[in-house]
Amino acid sequence: MIHQLRDAVPETCGGKAGTLGALVRAGLLVPDGFVIPFDVYRAALANPTTTVTDVLRDAIAEGLARLGDRPVAVRSSADDEDTPAASAAGQHESVLAVQGVDSVMNAVQTCWTSLWSQRATAYRAALGGHERGSGHVAMAVLVQRLVDAEVSGVMFTPTGRCGNTAIEASWGLGPTVVGGAVTPDAYRVDGSGAVTENISDKRLRMDRDGAVLVTRDVSATDRGAATIDDETAVRLSRLGHTIASVLGGPQDVEWALEGDRIWILQARPITAGFPSPPPDESANNAAIGSPPSSTGTPGSPGTATGTARIVRGPGDFARVRPGDILVCPYTDPAWTPLLRIAKGVVTETGGVLSHAAIVAREMRIPAVLAVTGATDLIRDDTPVTIDGSAGTVTAVGI
Repeated sequence: MIHQLRDAVPETCGGKAGTLGALVRAGLLVPDGFVIPFDVYRAALANPTTTVTDVLRDAIAEGLARLGDRPVAVRSSADDEDTPAASAAGQHESVLAVQGVDSVMNAVQTCWTSLWSQRATAYRAALGGHERGSGHVAMAVLVQRLVDAEVSGVMFTPTGRCGNTAIEASWGLGPTVVGGAVTPDAYRVDGSGAVTENISDKRLRMDRDGAVLVTRDVSATDRGAATIDDETAVRLSRLGHTIASVLGGPQDVEWALEGDRIWILQARPITAGFPSPPPDESANNAAIGSPPSSTGTPGSPGTATGTARIVRGPGDFARVRPGDILVCPYTDPAWTPLLRIAKGVVTETGGVLSHAAIVAREMRIPAVLAVTGATDLIRDDTPVTIDGSAGTVTAVGI
């Protein structure tokens, strides 16, 4: 009923699990685990009886015992995500720091249900994907040992022979980086191994406390400290080249640093490239003044003019109208339906490799990231123009 991760292939276990299975077979460092394949999801959907549940429970118990009954990550692996056409970055649920059979069973159900969440269906609709009832979408679930990372991040391998490796990193577990809750450190490693860096003010981190995730403030000494050194950046770059070689093309890689070991948490094809950073990094986060403009990090190329709509949380979602420019602290994947109707997005935190930035590029709307204080500096219900290639936000007619 379950497949060991090293045996996983996309046809039965989805792109996420299938790709990690290929990396395990290539001898790379991937957290051990097992996969609940598509046919179990389909069987449970067609016949939601206690028999199916009991058999699955027994299989999960055996899989957890092999992992040592420790906290695990329970992660979606749908058949239409992590593909060259669509990343589905962050559109389905993952549940971290899960321990015990009952908790894992509940997390599996959470992953299955997320296949038809509002954000997942909005994402598929925007990219021309399948709708509910089509019979063409299924969800496998990946269960892996949770890596207690000191530093986590994302890496884009070069898209050309002489291109740079782009790396983003922050303290603790990865959701703060991929979800855009922090502006991570950014590194570029060129073909010669030379490293350039832009160290950010990293205010939040997420860690495991027993079987619970805790988000807390980063200490004053660590907020402005580099998360990785040049040697680690080069190691990541070399690992990225190896992953791209194994998988046959440029990859978007999620990674975690535990001690001196770099774990591969995910790899998928790069679906949309990102703009180059602005030539003058010191200009980032300038306050809106005279002229009334602000500069941040280019996140998704293009320009758009629309009404600024300040959105600080889900309670403001109903205020967003088609054609608005979304201005928010950050956009986690639950905000995907807003990206479908907005003409552009401005955030106060986040990196160019975060899920929201990736989805903005796939939906071809401009995005400007890491504009400190944007929700206070930009006035609600006023026209603005954003340039996602230059990383600028400019008030119109003021």
